Amino acid sequence: MKTSVDQNRRALYVCYAAMMCLAIALNFLPVYLTTFSDTFGKQGGLTAEQLGRIPAIMFLSFIIAILVTGPLADRGDAKRIILFGLITTTAGLVLVGFAPSYAFLLFAVAVMGFGAGVLDMILSPIVVALQPERRSAAMNWLHAFFCVGAVGAVLIASIGLKWDVSWRMVALGITIAPIVTFLLFLGLRLPPLIQEDAQREAMPQLIKQPYFIACLIAIFLGGATETGLSQWLPTYAEQGLGYSKEVGGFALAGFSVGMALGRMAAALLHERIAPISLMLGCCAVTIGLFFIISFPPSPAVAIAASIAAGFSGSCLWPTMLAITADAYPRGGATMFGVLTAFGNAGCSLIPWLVGIIIEYSEIHIGLLAVALCPAGMIGLLLWMSRRSRRQAPALAH
Repeated sequence: MKTSVDQNRRALYVCYAAMMCLAIALNFLPVYLTTFSDTFGKQGGLTAEQLGRIPAIMFLSFIIAILVTGPLADRGDAKRIILFGLITTTAGLVLVGFAPSYAFLLFAVAVMGFGAGVLDMILSPIVVALQPERRSAAMNWLHAFFCVGAVGAVLIASIGLKWDVSWRMVALGITIAPIVTFLLFLGLRLPPLIQEDAQREAMPQLIKQPYFIACLIAIFLGGATETGLSQWLPTYAEQGLGYSKEVGGFALAGFSVGMALGRMAAALLHERIAPISLMLGCCAVTIGLFFIISFPPSPAVAIAASIAAGFSGSCLWPTMLAITADAYPRGGATMFGVLTAFGNAGCSLIPWLVGIIIEYSEIHIGLLAVALCPAGMIGLLLWMSRRSRRQAPALAH
């Protein structure tokens, strides 16, 4: 029995709320790293390596969840999977709020990261199933709400610091979001991730397709383009442009707002501009902005160009998800899980490589190197666009 249009619309909105929940869970912790040092460290506080271990463990758990639960979602009920993700995320936040020691905090963020990974894996295929005729728009709208949640998390944590609200109370307070979203999902009926009369395409078959491999590389480059700049933007604003830490924080918030607006704009333009054409244009603009960021006529122009790069590069990840879903409509949740894992690999690897480049040169050279990512994506997109529908791997036959 098919869900009604109204039910699909409600389900779509609740998926947006779930995306905000995972963004809040992932993004409020970095604001409190120095606070964790004071709370769990001894006289000298936690070392830089111990502080870095917190987001590293959360990210590792996040990736494990994506890879483990993808195949399970194809064989089980998507609703149960997303409810499990919300419960696990909530449990992780509660454990963070009551963490008595550094070791327990690491366990708590691992639980929270696992729950967020489950949500990140399952939300994209659910939204595609809800809007199969508008995949590009649906993906951009969904991932726009990740940016909204990220900005909200930073604002909530920053306000908590300013008003001297305990980080434990903040962690417990934001559990309201996943709890309410969990209750909203209970009353929903979700469509199957793959049509009941269709057979899911196995990952060993997909990985043999050159077109699919190109999609994996492209989403890797899309994630790299985003975080290659965002992870280093506060440092660049402070050390490269001479601004204060506060300005660097505002620049990062502006970057996230630019990404949210860019994804919303891409969703609105989905009927006017073909997805690959949109991505080609955005890649070209982003490359130009990276040159302005690296060699700016003034510090203010560099900050403005950074925010603009958030806008122009925002559609690369979600639109590539949609392009892959169009080419492989029977890929299932496993396919989305592998795509998301590749995207997150780009998010983690490229900022690290930028750091290595900066160590041996200067920060603006490291940021300029990130422009190679959208440049490489242009080559992939041109190759993909030259393939006709008969040549492209349409799995419907």
